[in-house]
Amino acid sequence: MEQLKRDIEEQHLLISRIRKEIAKELVGQQKLVDGLLAGVLSGGHVLIEGVPGLAKTSAVKALASTIQANFKRIQFTPDLLPADLIGTEIYRPKAGDFVTRKGPLFNNIILADEINRAPSKVQSALLESMQENQVTIGDTTYELPKPFLVLATQNPIEQEGTYQLPEAQVDRFMLKILIDYPDRTQELEILKKSGFTTSDPIQPVIDPGQLGEMSRLVKEIYVDDKLKEYIVDIVLATRQPEKYGMDIGEYVDFGASPRATISLAQVARVTAFLQGRAYVTPQDIKIAAPDVLRHRIILSFEAEAEDVSTDEIIKAVFDSVEVP
Repeated sequence: MEQLKRDIEEQHLLISRIRKEIAKELVGQQKLVDGLLAGVLSGGHVLIEGVPGLAKTSAVKALASTIQANFKRIQFTPDLLPADLIGTEIYRPKAGDFVTRKGPLFNNIILADEINRAPSKVQSALLESMQENQVTIGDTTYELPKPFLVLATQNPIEQEGTYQLPEAQVDRFMLKILIDYPDRTQELEILKKSGFTTSDPIQPVIDPGQLGEMSRLVKEIYVDDKLKEYIVDIVLATRQPEKYGMDIGEYVDFGASPRATISLAQVARVTAFLQGRAYVTPQDIKIAAPDVLRHRIILSFEAEAEDVSTDEIIKAVFDSVEVP
């Protein structure tokens, strides 16, 4: 444990450098930065939702710049085809054979910009890559590079020309992060950075090898058995709220899946790591839970009619489940 503490303190200095480099491009949005770091360190995909102009794309590009890894931005549009993502086989008449042209998914960090603008067949083409870290072109299956991370953005206010993500795909995103407008001080800083001053270019801080070492340390962070039971109770309370003394059953059609249990434990460990600790506390779980659970709880018609949000359901869960 002492060696783990020293290793985490050493790696935590690199995290501070990453934050400093991202701050050259991004003002505020600390929650977004922490969520992106959680996805990178735990190997989980991240869905970012917010109105246009909140620097969603800039945040992802800034993070990718701090890691010496291959980065590709894909603009999702209604006319996008699955082959535009994974690649295709091209026939060569002179040679009389087929050659495989790999698509942009064969990179380490993928920015799926406005993912809900592509039809479902394109979104479904991501399923294999997001779950298995591989894609199939023709009859051949190809491994994707490691690390492989999908960071997707979507606009919640514009419905025309968009397609709802399939539930199976939504569940494969480890986190769903909601971002809001900056405050007055941050807005003034954004204005100063835009056109009035020249920002220094973002410098790489770590390489994939160092990222792998950080991920290894995250997996070694201690989680007490009582906290493991606490995580399980939180997820079970979204499925069977009446057993935990909550009268919210009419608002929830389906609770969080077992994948949510695994993700909550992983993100809680990352939360502890980002604070330089070698152990998880109940507060780490509370911080991680909204982003892990909000897209995995399916609300009923009654909830939509009464304007009850998933975040309100999650708050009710934490108010009812006893903290160890």
